[in-house]
Formats: sequence, C-alpha cells, structure tokens
Amino acid sequence: MLEELKKKVWQANLDLVKHNLVIFTWGNVSGIDREKGLVIIKPSGVSYDTMRPEDMVVVDLQTGKVVEGDLNPSSDTPTHLVIYRNFPEVGGVVHTHSTFATAWAQAGLDIPNIGTTHADYFHDAIPCTDDMTAEMMDEYEYNTGVVIINRFKKDNINPVHTPGVLVKNHGPFTWGKDPDEAVYHAVVAEQVAKMAFISFSVNPNTTMNPLLVEKHFSRKHGPNAYYGQKKK
Repeated sequence: MLEELKKKVWQANLDLVKHNLVIFTWGNVSGIDREKGLVIIKPSGVSYDTMRPEDMVVVDLQTGKVVEGDLNPSSDTPTHLVIYRNFPEVGGVVHTHSTFATAWAQAGLDIPNIGTTHADYFHDAIPCTDDMTAEMMDEYEYNTGVVIINRFKKDNINPVHTPGVLVKNHGPFTWGKDPDEAVYHAVVAEQVAKMAFISFSVNPNTTMNPLLVEKHFSRKHGPNAYYGQKKK
C-alpha cells in the first residue's frame, strides 16, 4: 500500500541524519495521500541505521488507527495528524530536536525575521507556541498539535508562507508540499535559528527593514516570483 510514498518518507527520514538534524531516534517525517486519507510516518524508536521503507507505518488521517504496518507509529503521530487536518496544503511534516531551533523553543521565543535567508523561506517570524495547560497533558501529543494551530490562528499566520513552528520547551515542526520540502524547511529553520542566535549575540538590537522582508519573500513566492529558472 502506497509503496512509493513509503520510499519517499523513508528517504526523507534518512535525510534528517544527512543534514545533521537528528541524533539517535530524535525526529520523524511523515507524508500524506490526501485522496486516500492516509498518512505514512516513521515507526517509533527505530534506528535510522536499520530502518527500511517497509517499516514505515500507514495510519488513518481522521482516527490515527494503524492501517498497515507491524510496528508502532511515531509517538508524535497525533501532532502530525492535527497539522494535516488543519492545514490542507501540507503534504509532509517534520519534527526534530535540532540544536539551535530547539534552543529557541526552550527559551519560549519566536525566531525573528532579521535576515534575507529567513525571508526567502519564512515570511514571518517562526512562531513559538504558548504554554500547554495541565488539562492538555492527558492527550499530550494531540494537544501539541492544538497549541500549534492555536498560535497560527491567534496571529493569523499563513502556514504556507511560514511553514514551521517552535513548540515551547520542546522543538521545531516544519512542513511543506511533500516530505522532501518539509525536510528542506527543517534545514532552513535550523540554519536561521543559528544565525539569529549569533546575530543577537553580536547586536541585541538587530532588526530588519520590512520592505526587505517583502522583497526577498516575493522573489521566490507568489505570482511575481523570479528567482531561479523558468520552465520552458
């Protein structure tokens, strides 16, 4: 079932290791088949060194029940499902504990948009969620998704234009049109988190002209984008 998507999700998980975004089993990637309403995700706690495409677990988008697979899906599966159900443009989701992005999450701070690298991929600051309440702990992973959605709704953030979030005291989640793009955004998020950390260490008053943010974002996104090669 969905063998091609399993291979894509498997490879995307391995790419987290290639890009130094995870150690041990600290991360996961999923992908979705919207027509079938099925999500494929990394199995829980399985080493990247031994993981195979056939180990990927298929779950139902609405119920989270395992449809195919002998292994337990990632413990973060409910969070992924909440993101898919609320952001219909999303085709792949990534969660890591990459060092610099996680440091901002642990500090409970948004990553401000203070550079053109950030503005090329994230229109706004990468937002950090609010604290989870005591009542949320019973369904912790599901409610991790809830606080993500709540932050985007509260500030009217476009999840396509800002394809990532920091869960307070936890770490980053990113997404994209497919698993590969979700990993790409995870790499960018970690890099801009690192650059922002260094920038504020050098100059705590660092800012960026909003016009420059708009210019760089619109070069790559929207009807007037002109970065890269045009298809003939």
